[in-house]
Formats: sequence, C-alpha cells, structure tokens
Amino acid sequence: MTAPSGAATEDALLAWRPHFPILSHTTYMVSHSLGAMPLRARDRVREYADAWAERGIRAWEEGWWEMPAAVGNLVGRIIGAGEGEVVMQQNVSICQWIVCSCFDWGARRNKLVTDGLNFPSNNYIHHGLERGGARVITVPSDDGFTLPVERILEAIDEETALVSVSHVAFRSSYLQDVAAIARRAREVGAMVCADLYQSAGTVPVDVRALGVEFATGGSVKWLCGGPGAGYLYVRRDLHDKLAPAATGWAAHESPFGFEGGPIRYAPDIFRFLNGTPNVPALYAARSGYEIVDEIGVPAIRSKSVRQTQRLIELALEAGFRVNSPRDPGRRGGVVVIDVPGGKEVTQELARRQILVDYRPHAGIRVAPHFYTTDDEIEHTIREIRAIAQ
Repeated sequence: MTAPSGAATEDALLAWRPHFPILSHTTYMVSHSLGAMPLRARDRVREYADAWAERGIRAWEEGWWEMPAAVGNLVGRIIGAGEGEVVMQQNVSICQWIVCSCFDWGARRNKLVTDGLNFPSNNYIHHGLERGGARVITVPSDDGFTLPVERILEAIDEETALVSVSHVAFRSSYLQDVAAIARRAREVGAMVCADLYQSAGTVPVDVRALGVEFATGGSVKWLCGGPGAGYLYVRRDLHDKLAPAATGWAAHESPFGFEGGPIRYAPDIFRFLNGTPNVPALYAARSGYEIVDEIGVPAIRSKSVRQTQRLIELALEAGFRVNSPRDPGRRGGVVVIDVPGGKEVTQELARRQILVDYRPHAGIRVAPHFYTTDDEIEHTIREIRAIAQ
C-alpha cells in the first residue's frame, strides 16, 4: 500500500521523484538511514565496470587514483569546504580514527571531550585511545535526546586536545551548536571534529563558518550516495602540520616509489589517505552529491522544516510522544516518535511498503526528504496510528 502522490504538486522539488526508482512503489521515509538511490547511480556503477573491463590497470592513471580528492570536492561544495580540503574514505569510523591518530595522547594535553549523544562507533574509537593515555570526557545528556551546549563548553579546558561531537544527534535529531563549541575550543588551543553524517544534505553546513578543524560524514544518508564512501574534511592550513599515525601507502608523497621506512607524507589532502581507495563506491556516490548540490541544501532544509513540523503535529494529535526538538532551529531532518511496540510497528510498516526505522530507547525515526510528498507524511502517521491501535 502506498500513498497517493497528487498533493503538493506546487512543490518544485517533487520533480526529482522520477529520478529515484524506489519512490514509485514505496513510501520512503528512511533517508536518514539509507537515502534512496538515484537512477543515474546505476549508470555510474556501469561506468566503473566498463573502465575495469576495458581499460584494466590503465584506469588508475586515467582517473581512479585522483578520485578520493576529485569526489571529495563534490562533497566540499555541499559542506562549505574549499577545493582540496575533503578526501574520501570508506566510512566515518576510518575518518575518526585518522583524526584521532594525529594527536599525542601521552602528552599533558590529552583530554578528548565528546558528547553523550555521539554515535557509538565514534565512542568506541575514543575509548580505544585510553590505552595510549587519552582521558575521554563524555558530557552526559540527562534525557538521552538533548544536551545544553553550556555543559560541553564547561568541559573544554587547557588540557583538551580534541573535541569530537555530532552536529545532529542520531537518536533524537537534536541540532548542536557546533560554532559555540569551536569558539570555546579555540580559546584554549583545542581542535574540533564535527560528525556531519546526520546533517549534511538536509541541514545547511559551512565548515568554515562553524570554525571546525575537522569534519567527517558519509554518503549513506541524506546525500543519497550509498555505502562505502565516507569523507574527511581537514582545514587546509593543517595539511602540512599533522602527521596521522593511521596511514598507508596512498598517503605517501611518492606512493609508486614503494619506499621502505617511515612515511614521507603527501603535502596535500592525500596525506590523510591510507590504503587503496574504494573506487566502486566513489562512482556510485557522485550522483547523489551532484543532485543535492544542484537542488541546494537551503531549499531542502526549507521543505524539511515544514514537513517535519507537520509530522510532529500529526504525531501529537495521535497521542504519541515525540523525542525530537519542537524548535526547528534545534532539529535536524528526523522526527522520532515513541510508539508502543515501536519495533513491531516498524516491521509491519515495512510489510505495507512504508520504510522507517526504529532505535531502542528512542522510537520510530521518520525522515522526509526533498522527494517526499505531503500525502506521504499524512499516510505514514495514519498507518502508524492504525497499527499501534
């Protein structure tokens, strides 16, 4: 069962719906977890297969080797970075580990401050640094959904080396004041790494305006780029100052010289690479970046705020608790609805061709994107209510 698509025909962004095959037969409200595949991504993957089949090893020097930076530039346009400040990785966990490996955690300045809303994979990496001397300070959230920025600011001091926070919390869609965190970090000589995974593509992001030294993210969600293509932003003036211990031959100044001994880092963003890049994923990811950039995140954000507000109104009318901020200025692109038997309701929704997801201790996460109709908003809440009752 799918929602009708006749409403809100005045919405210009709905012209993109035919570009996403799954929308023809599914109410797709799960772009915060896996964005819908653009039709043109299939052609891009075919380009990769053709290059491998027809050009073989020559493909490396015909574009493959440069792809981590070339595709990174597409991401850079979306997050406010300059040319050559973003490099593609396999996932955010690798990006976070590269960032953390730039610091000496056995030094006096050995505190890593993180927020209690951060994604678990980031936390696993942070706590792994403790074996090297890091002191990990996790600023707790009282309700598990929000976190006053003042608490994070208080935790940042002269012994802090790195602050690693999520721009938008995955569990609640709480939008954090990263700019204020970065200002405080600069005052004491610390650096900031912002995880943009739940914001870039649906919330306007400008890494320069935020003032962060690093940013990480991936293609799976709002950027509609699929899995296997994470990205790492490193501010340009730091490129020749940092020496990541998490490295590999692709980060070498002369990778095809195959020199032994300690690495001589590349002078540019390539120094933050490691092993062989995930070329197929980079082909697949490009189409989503291009579409998001063509539409423009401000237009996506305007629609998102309107539709998430409507979701909240409908959920409250149905008697459900909403675990996302009511203030759109503090909310990302997801509405988290606490429904009795949420896991089972989510499974039944999938059987009805309505795709959402469920997170323990939070609820059902529902996420419209630029290709979502207003009818689908109404349809989703109506079906959740029918199943829950």
